[in-house]
Amino acid sequence: MRSPINRHRLWQLGADAALIAAAWYLAFQLRFDFQVPPYFRSMLWDTILIVVAIKLLVFLAFGFYNRWWRYVSTRDMWRAVLGVAVASVIAATGIYFGYPVERLRLPRGVAVADLLLLLAFVTGARLLARTLMERPSAGDLLAHGKEVLIVGAGDAGQLIIREMQKSRALGYTPIGLVDDDHRKKNLRVHGVRVLGTTDELGHILRDNKPDELLIAIPSAAGEVRQKIVNVTRAVGVPVKTLPALYELISGDLDLAGQIRPVQVEDVLGREPVEVDLETIASYLSGQTVLVTGAGGSIGSELCRQIARIGAARLILVDNAETPLFEIERELVDERHFTPCVPVLGNVANRVKMRQVFERYQPRIVFHAAAYKHVPLMEANPLESVRNNVLATKVMADVAAEFGAEQFVLVSTDKALNPAAVYGQSKAICEWIVEAFGARDDISTRFVAVRFGNVLGSSGSVISIFRRQIAKGGPVTVTHPEMTRYFMTIQEAVSLVAQAGGIGGRGEIFVLDMGEPVSIVELARNMIRLSGREPDRDVAIEFVGVRAGEKLHEELWGEGETVGATPHPKISRALRPATEASWLEEELVTLERLVETGDTLELVSHLAGMMRDAKRATRVKTEPVS
Repeated sequence: MRSPINRHRLWQLGADAALIAAAWYLAFQLRFDFQVPPYFRSMLWDTILIVVAIKLLVFLAFGFYNRWWRYVSTRDMWRAVLGVAVASVIAATGIYFGYPVERLRLPRGVAVADLLLLLAFVTGARLLARTLMERPSAGDLLAHGKEVLIVGAGDAGQLIIREMQKSRALGYTPIGLVDDDHRKKNLRVHGVRVLGTTDELGHILRDNKPDELLIAIPSAAGEVRQKIVNVTRAVGVPVKTLPALYELISGDLDLAGQIRPVQVEDVLGREPVEVDLETIASYLSGQTVLVTGAGGSIGSELCRQIARIGAARLILVDNAETPLFEIERELVDERHFTPCVPVLGNVANRVKMRQVFERYQPRIVFHAAAYKHVPLMEANPLESVRNNVLATKVMADVAAEFGAEQFVLVSTDKALNPAAVYGQSKAICEWIVEAFGARDDISTRFVAVRFGNVLGSSGSVISIFRRQIAKGGPVTVTHPEMTRYFMTIQEAVSLVAQAGGIGGRGEIFVLDMGEPVSIVELARNMIRLSGREPDRDVAIEFVGVRAGEKLHEELWGEGETVGATPHPKISRALRPATEASWLEEELVTLERLVETGDTLELVSHLAGMMRDAKRATRVKTEPVS
């Protein structure tokens, strides 16, 4: 039994054959004013099947039947024009020189008329098919749906209007467009008029009062979205948005599934970061890459982006069974990336990690596995040191032993002037990277990448606030002056991958986090985006700074200077490097204290290490490349 696709192609072939025959027949009729002489009438009927066969073969060569007519695009139409022209020239030339009757040549007027007629028939048939397919049915016309005003008359806006008009079942009717470009005012996009600019949005909303407003600018910066949200709130119009570029990059437009309410991530987000994919691909494409903490927020996004770039094999290492299973299934089932190997294991287990490296020989290592929740680590310092410090030392040792080319540590802004166990543990991880990078006896290039909070990561303040708002409050904020740096997970991971490509030996890279965000203003924004008012509908309570927290995080530590890199969003931290022999002795002591379970002595020793580190340094004035 033939598949629907094969039947569809046969139908297209048959339709084109009829069009070719009709064009050839009419070309003779028009050339001779519908009074074709007998000898040319014989030429017409002798050659019509030959012409059909020649032109269909050319059409097949041009891929005419790899596309459904209902989805024909502008590019497809131009290819159809080229195919028709080539087919007509070949057919006319063949008939002109190959017709067996002596001194009877194909009239040039017939050849020209045939070309023009066939061009009109082929393109017209495809446009007609698309028009009929996209014409709404009577039931769709009755389902008028919500009237929506669309912000953005660019490519995304045009695509959305076309989808809304084609699929009335989506329940949207576009009634107007708004765009920053004043030159587009009063122009029409698929019949929908551009009513004005975003500066005129308040006036436009009051005059037209749509059921919803849709932001169709995937590349819009957070402040642009915030401005639009403020205007819509003032006039009481709900606002929705398309996802940002990072969310759209890996999939096709699914209008019904991707239009969603504006979230705080949308208004906090900055302009999309331009990543040099060529640089990233040059060191990741075709390589065996190992990611620790593969089931976590950062690790899973690393896996997605590495798979998209085209690694030869991806080793997923995590100690948590369910997150590891989920990211492996996502890569295989949804992203069709099959060369991934899930490894359930603890990165602090040296024997296990040596087995993994020995079997798979990874060339690039991204070490994202770490405990990260500050109060929890303050309450469990033994596990913080075991999983963060000692595991990093194990991974660095094994990576160097098996000759990995690159080792990239995911670090944090809390490693600077650390006031808590978590920050202290990550600071020591950075020292380990610097110490290994300075060694001449190993070839592995070690780098660390430091950044602040990421939007939407597991256990982040945004997810906590969202749950509290859903319950009606109160929203708990530690301190009215508390600030934090934020960036999207996708942005952070792209820059981590970029830093791995430009990194030297033992260098610390710092990502551009933008301006710090007030946590209390973040809470107020999230309450407003939920359709309620802070302190009226949802209370905000200040609960005090928790153990180990700082009011303001830093990106640059004492004694560090800022160095440039090839990427404008990545800087290099230049500072005196920690003395390797001193660090090695301290790590031995930490391992002993963890094994004996001496919590108080461990906490005291960590604090002492932070003080002593300033004395146990050697000057490093230039980065090692």
